[in-house]
Amino acid sequence: MKNRLNNLDRRKNYIILAENAYLAEDRMGAVKFYTKALRFKGGKKDTIQILYNMAFIYDELDIPEMALKAYQRIAIMDQNQAGAFYGMATMYERLKEHKKALKMYCKAIEIDPFYDRAYFYLANLYDELGYKDKAIFYYKKVIKLKFDDYIAYNNLGSIYEELKEYDKAYNMIKKSLEINPNYYKALFNMGVIYKKLRNHKKALEYYDKAIAKNPNYSDSYLNKSAIYIEEGKYRESIEVLTEGIKNNPYAKYLYYNRACCYARLNEKDKAIEDLKKTIKLYPKIIEMMKRDED
Repeated sequence: MKNRLNNLDRRKNYIILAENAYLAEDRMGAVKFYTKALRFKGGKKDTIQILYNMAFIYDELDIPEMALKAYQRIAIMDQNQAGAFYGMATMYERLKEHKKALKMYCKAIEIDPFYDRAYFYLANLYDELGYKDKAIFYYKKVIKLKFDDYIAYNNLGSIYEELKEYDKAYNMIKKSLEINPNYYKALFNMGVIYKKLRNHKKALEYYDKAIAKNPNYSDSYLNKSAIYIEEGKYRESIEVLTEGIKNNPYAKYLYYNRACCYARLNEKDKAIEDLKKTIKLYPKIIEMMKRDED
């Protein structure tokens, strides 16, 4: 009995040291103390919590392989830990092991049918892999569980826009903005929809709103400039792109589009200068340049 109490006390002391190290932003030190805590026997619930803490820290340290191992240990101890399977899914996704990630997200949902984040990231992964129907299905699950998830509405609207289902896209983006009028991606996507509907005035209005909310999102400048290019307003496009470059100095396509505008205006030296910057940022763009009529 005495030895058991000593073990619990020593485990508790190492947990305290780990927590203090974490608060002092010494994450590796925290992991070291949690590892020592696990050497002493304790309750199952307590052990699982330590492993979760270690997984979170490894995630913060960008060591997904170690985070994955911690989640796997939890799952071995308790097959009903939906959070462990969700954690494994996120790590597999980080490691580009998509099939395993999909399987783990589904396992988390099987254990907890109300796990809205598992549905969300499962939908997101299906979208990235090109399975639009499945992405739509799971985003709808998210919305059913969490009716105020403005990001899910936005993402669903973006998929509908890609599928050229503009009425559905508009309704989803509109709902996203009703929940959060300041969400820059929904403002941007509304601009995309209006552009597809050939309403340039409204598209520009929403791109401006998106820029106001997040000047570091380069696609807003890019799409706004594209409208001016299409309308033959190259000076206006250059102004937009220059503003975008000021806020996003590493956005390669902003330099490229500005180079195209300068070329159209026969300002060859400026065009060449921007092309050099584009190639420096993204050497592979040379292949695209060879095919681009601009």
